[in-house]
Amino acid sequence: MSETKTAAGCAVADQRKFSDFPASSPVAEKLASGKLGFDPDELRAKYAFERDKRIRPEGRGQYQEMTGNLDVFVDDPFVKQGLERDAVQRDVEVLIVGGGFGGLLGGAHLREAGVKDICIIEKGGDFGGTWYWNRYPGAQCDVESYLYLPLLEKLGYMPKEKYSFGPEILEHSLAIAKEYNLYDGALLETGVTDMSWDEGIQRWVVKTDRGDVLKARFISLATGILAKPKLPKIAGITDFKGHIFHTSRWDFDYTKGDTSGNLTGLNDKRVGIIGTGPTALQCIPHLGADSKELFVFQRTPSAIDVRGNHPTNPRWVDSLQPGWQARRMENFNVITNGGYQAEDLVNDGWTDLFRGLVGAEGKTEEQKKMTAEEKDAIKEIAHFQKMEEVRARVDAIVVDKDTAENLKAYYRPFCKRPCFHDDYLKTFNRPSVTLVDTDGKGVEVITEKGVVIAGVEYELDCLIVATGFETGEGFTSASGFEINGRDGSKLSEKWADGPATMHGMFSHGFPNCFFMGLFQTGLTVSLPHTLNEQAEHIAYVVEQCNERELGVLEVSEERQKDWGATIRSKAHNNEEFFNTCTPGYYNNEGKGGVNGHNFLTNQYGGGPIEFFEILKNWREEGGLQGLEVS
Repeated sequence: MSETKTAAGCAVADQRKFSDFPASSPVAEKLASGKLGFDPDELRAKYAFERDKRIRPEGRGQYQEMTGNLDVFVDDPFVKQGLERDAVQRDVEVLIVGGGFGGLLGGAHLREAGVKDICIIEKGGDFGGTWYWNRYPGAQCDVESYLYLPLLEKLGYMPKEKYSFGPEILEHSLAIAKEYNLYDGALLETGVTDMSWDEGIQRWVVKTDRGDVLKARFISLATGILAKPKLPKIAGITDFKGHIFHTSRWDFDYTKGDTSGNLTGLNDKRVGIIGTGPTALQCIPHLGADSKELFVFQRTPSAIDVRGNHPTNPRWVDSLQPGWQARRMENFNVITNGGYQAEDLVNDGWTDLFRGLVGAEGKTEEQKKMTAEEKDAIKEIAHFQKMEEVRARVDAIVVDKDTAENLKAYYRPFCKRPCFHDDYLKTFNRPSVTLVDTDGKGVEVITEKGVVIAGVEYELDCLIVATGFETGEGFTSASGFEINGRDGSKLSEKWADGPATMHGMFSHGFPNCFFMGLFQTGLTVSLPHTLNEQAEHIAYVVEQCNERELGVLEVSEERQKDWGATIRSKAHNNEEFFNTCTPGYYNNEGKGGVNGHNFLTNQYGGGPIEFFEILKNWREEGGLQGLEVS
């Protein structure tokens, strides 16, 4: 195939027009059926047009670090009286950085492995990670709670609804911390500033912003990818004289109410919100209900399907047999990775999406006879059909036709994270709510009085920034501290072009150090599933060290190179697909090329099911293969 260039200069292979397939082709037969209701060539051109006008030449440079007078966007508003304590100096067996699901699961599995001396360092005022920070009205998980919330059977807890809201998820996080005594020795409201390996004492020396100095035999890094707020680099963002905050630092002192809404402080306020992604679509219905006026500033619409939340059925709970959560997690994982299950236990928007699209990927005998080009075309048509269904839902709900048209997403599924919500679209039928579509350009400038779009100033009392969290900037950037390994090697330098690990958890030059994250691992739709597998693996290694009285473990450079080669050989060539997508963190903000720090770039291409089997087999072999002992 020849290549053309997008507006950003990305190479995109010219695709054969659907109308050019011969009459005998399954593609032509599908077009001739007359059942599509759209012209796929025209729709493909529409997607390209919408993509190109949203590409920014600065790419990820359109976001900025929150330092100096931007600290207001990162300071913790949920701690009413700051913690005062003396600096701590102590030795610990395992130090975990991060108190979200990664740190909680890591601590739980280490406790079960017999490790008593654990210290967890967490920036927030309590455990919970993302769910400590995300307290905005309407905050809710978009993955079914019965498989998303970890350790339900072990804690004897059943979520109240199919999709739990933020307060319940936070409460469950705290329950895990209490169940496994993870508050013992924990340092909350504390940030790591430096982490260095001391060869003389064979310990990690960890320093914090409270003057603490800890010496740890092992460290486990569970800093997460949804922890550092992302702020757009909009001119004048510090000039606004009204009230401004980020959704992950929601100011209830100003808005009043709580995560369930009732934002009475906004009843007489003109409110603006920048962003229409997964966070914004959850809080906008509450803002629309309680603000005097709400202006939603949109650069790119989200594709929003049905969520269908409902209370947990007690009779269903009574019917469950021991091991039900693990079976449910596995069933969901298989379906959302293209596998077959006789029964869909979850039966929600995610599994419906994957069942509908995977069928176009050459699974049937008839499809196996197709050429690769025909399979791609059939798959693309299936993508079009699904998105046409999602766009039709907009027309069915939103009354104003111009608003409805601007709320339609013109890109393929998985270009952005799929969204599910039952009330978002209805909000735009309120006379007090205005969608301000920026035609892909974004906000031009922020003034003392408000926001300027296409030369029009929208005066506001309150401006809310809903632009999510930083991803794709590297581990040390996201965590906020450097990791100095053996011989002074710096992680930021060694991973400058992307992570180098074995199994995503061990890195040469960084002994007795475990990484819990989403790189060179098996990515799951339900992220706690991956984190649980990692936590179990790390606990096994620590347990083996204790049983065998081993001192220092470090992955060999050879095994690390082997795993890197495995990652590359198994990688799916998704670059062409993402180059055709509207800009976002999935595709390096539309700039093309490979961003080695994007968590989608460095996944194990065989999928999570195969990856978890690799970990299990490695443990069963029992030799800590690839880890050198000193």
